[in-house]
Amino acid sequence: MSYDLKRLPTFDRQAKRLARKYPSLKSDLQTLFDSLREDPTQGAALGKGCYKVRMAIGSKQQGKSGGARVITFVKVTQEAVYLLALYDKSEKET
Repeated sequence: MSYDLKRLPTFDRQAKRLARKYPSLKSDLQTLFDSLREDPTQGAALGKGCYKVRMAIGSKQQGKSGGARVITFVKVTQEAVYLLALYDKSEKET
């Protein structure tokens, strides 16, 4: 089953900002999108259908642990994955 991806405006703004900083982000996101279409529940469950997915940014050359995080919301009945937020782990305090 292939899920439909829906990007929120907030996600697009965050992706645009990070794409200026990391040239490989566009292709990295495309790889993640292909993966999410097949397995939308990957990543750490945050509750209420939300997941935090680790994503490597090729330009950083640090792997998933030093890459970005994508927050998703999965709506199984509509077969949709909503992309809520994208942030660089090094810019966000835990």
